[in-house]
Amino acid sequence: MLYGDKGTLEASVMGYSFTEAGKKEPAIKEDVVYELDKYPEDRTEKDLERHVAPAIRAHMKNFLECVESRQKPVSDIEQGYISTSACILANISMQLGRAIHWDHAKGEVIGDAEANRLLRRTYRAPWVHPMPADV
Repeated sequence: MLYGDKGTLEASVMGYSFTEAGKKEPAIKEDVVYELDKYPEDRTEKDLERHVAPAIRAHMKNFLECVESRQKPVSDIEQGYISTSACILANISMQLGRAIHWDHAKGEVIGDAEANRLLRRTYRAPWVHPMPADV
């Protein structure tokens, strides 16, 4: 569950729904689409996560189309950053057992040094974690 000022996004591997702030019913709701009949090879693929196969296939297809057309993919790197950040921040909040507040512009948790330390890990020498000022 992601709570924002415009509404609530509830997402899982089975689908998603978005409910606007102040409303009771979702404005957008979508269930996962299974394609096992359309792509029978998925039934025998040992390591394929079947519940995400349609999304993987659609994103790969879109990416290859965009390589050819030079258009922006349906899920570009900025969206990937935002999605990944949300998951990492949720895990940090759960680990700390408290709410945290993210400053997207600064790329840090507001007023929480302990949470900010958890945003990066110590790398094995000679590697170092890249710092925004150095990139």
